[in-house]
Amino acid sequence: MQRVIALDMEGVLTPEIWIAVAERTGIDELRRTTRDEPDYDALMQYRIDVLNAHDVSLDEIRATIAELPLLDGARDFLDELRHRWVVVLLSDTFEQFDDHFLELMGYPHLLCHRLDVVDGHLAGWRRRVDDAKRRAVEAYRGLNYHVTAVGDSYNDLTMLRAADVASLFRCPAAVAEANPDLESTDDYGELLEWICSVGPPVPETSLHS
Repeated sequence: MQRVIALDMEGVLTPEIWIAVAERTGIDELRRTTRDEPDYDALMQYRIDVLNAHDVSLDEIRATIAELPLLDGARDFLDELRHRWVVVLLSDTFEQFDDHFLELMGYPHLLCHRLDVVDGHLAGWRRRVDDAKRRAVEAYRGLNYHVTAVGDSYNDLTMLRAADVASLFRCPAAVAEANPDLESTDDYGELLEWICSVGPPVPETSLHS
C-alpha cells in the first residue's frame, strides 16, 4: 500500500504567522492562535476585526511573512520525508500567505484556504470545504493510501483522528494532556523515527525510495 504523510504547516514546519504579525505590529490580541482557540471560525473573525480596527493591510502581513525562516531543521526533515513517501501539507493558512514559505520548502503540495480582500484589507475568508484537513485525509484513504498525519493544535485533531496513524508535534501541554492516546513528539529526529516505525514500508519500486 502506498503511503501519504499529511503535515500541518504552521507550528510543524514554519513559525506561527499570526504571532509574527503580533510582534511586528505590537498588537498583542493577534497572539491568539489555534493553540488557544478551538473554534477556527471565531478565531479568524476575531483576527479580521482586530486587523481592521488597527488598519493593518494584507501587504503588511505579507511583508512580515517574507522575513520569516522555516523552523530550524524543517527543510531537511521535509526533504527526508519526500525522499521516501508522498507528502502533502494540510493547513488552515491562506493562498495569499503561502508563496514565501512554499519557496523555502521547495514547493510542496499545499492545500489551504483563501482570503477575501477589499481595498487591500482582509474582509473575510473562504474555507475550501468544512473540516478540510479531515476530509483530505479521508479522501486519500478512500484512494487506498495509508495516511500518517502530524499536527500541533486543536484544529488538527479531526485530521489526526481520521488518519491511519497520527502524532502531535510540539503541541501545547493542554492539547497533549487532553489526547493521551495520540503520539506526541518534540524533535524532528524523534518524529522521523516514529514515522518510519509505523505504517507500511517504502516499496522497493517506489519513485520515493
